[in-house]
Amino acid sequence: MSAADQGACSEVVRLDGHVVDSLLLPKVLDAIVDAGASYEILELEMGTTTLDPSHVRIRVNAADEAALDALLADVQVHGVNREDASDAELMAAPADGVLPAEFYSTTNLATWVRVGGHWIESGRPEMDCALVVDPASSPEEGPTGRPRVRMVPMHRVGAGDRVVVGWRGVRVETPARADDADGFGFMTSEVSSEKPKAVSLARVAASIRDARDRRERGTGGGRVLAVCGPAVVHTGAAPALARLVRDGWVQLLFAGNGFATHDIESNVLGTSLGVSLGEGVLSEHGHANHLRVINEVRRFGSIAAAVEAGWLRGGVLYECVRAGVPFVLGGSVRDDGPLPDVISDTVAAADAMRALLDDVDVAVMLATTLHAIATGNLLPAGVETYCVDINQAVVTKLADRGSHQALGIVTDVGLFMGDLADRLCGAEP
Repeated sequence: MSAADQGACSEVVRLDGHVVDSLLLPKVLDAIVDAGASYEILELEMGTTTLDPSHVRIRVNAADEAALDALLADVQVHGVNREDASDAELMAAPADGVLPAEFYSTTNLATWVRVGGHWIESGRPEMDCALVVDPASSPEEGPTGRPRVRMVPMHRVGAGDRVVVGWRGVRVETPARADDADGFGFMTSEVSSEKPKAVSLARVAASIRDARDRRERGTGGGRVLAVCGPAVVHTGAAPALARLVRDGWVQLLFAGNGFATHDIESNVLGTSLGVSLGEGVLSEHGHANHLRVINEVRRFGSIAAAVEAGWLRGGVLYECVRAGVPFVLGGSVRDDGPLPDVISDTVAAADAMRALLDDVDVAVMLATTLHAIATGNLLPAGVETYCVDINQAVVTKLADRGSHQALGIVTDVGLFMGDLADRLCGAEP
């Protein structure tokens, strides 16, 4: 499209990376037209091979400044950055937990802020946060003594913190995906019930092995996170997950009261929600089994104490305690009990999850909508994320919430986890 219909306001933007073969450029151009704006491609430098990035400069024309700002904010999630190199505008937070009205809302993409003529990378990317710029009083507080930039959730912002407002002086970068350059093919959507499960299984196993290699080399990163819903227990996947924890393939676990309760119930009483996992029939008075195990764990004071006392002798959480694998159990309003380890304050639970995400390179989300979305909101886009669920709507919800990196595997989680454990731990005799 030419600039014949150029609006009253225009801005030159850049888009870098595998933007052509991944169809990202057409997506951005469509978004510009859909917003009622126009564009002119000023420069297009194509990569010579599928491994080389491309670079595009585009003039975007909109009716007024407000429409232009809104459009550029929408397309920035695709890695579109203003070419203007002005510093970011900073404004003091008016009160604890309150941001300036025009604060910049972060994405889960790697982000830089221009301060004092220098581009400074923020900390671990996280969506729906503010960018806070801390002055550096010594070289130890920032590279070469420059200010430090942090992504801070709203409730953690303090009065007087210098917050980035507006969109200028901020740039983001989309992570390269190994399959961006594969070209046309059938069954290449992010989630499909028609994809061969063996291929998906091999990909997850390879990612977890690669993470272990990074850990063993000591180069940073390499931790694997499992995010679990109660269906992990109901479908019989929990023993496979316990093997993965025991053999050192999982370094962190997020779940809720339901998963933890049924994991304990299945290992103490042999049932899940009162249904025998071995025979598939409801045990007598089984409807109260989950309450009885919650009560006993509350009597001990914690899951770890129940393990140390010898009352809990198996299961995923048992293996976590024995291996020193940290877990966060986030509560909800529907929880029975709850177990003493459950963090019922949802803001505190999110903070506890957030504090453990450094060095996580792979996240495997297993049969959970609530905790998958909650975790996806905290993860950088560069974390390899797999969502295993019989319901393909779960991964669609993840993508709609901004976790575009999540790859969906539509299958029974029990069968999938059994095969994954066999691949990584070796088949059980």
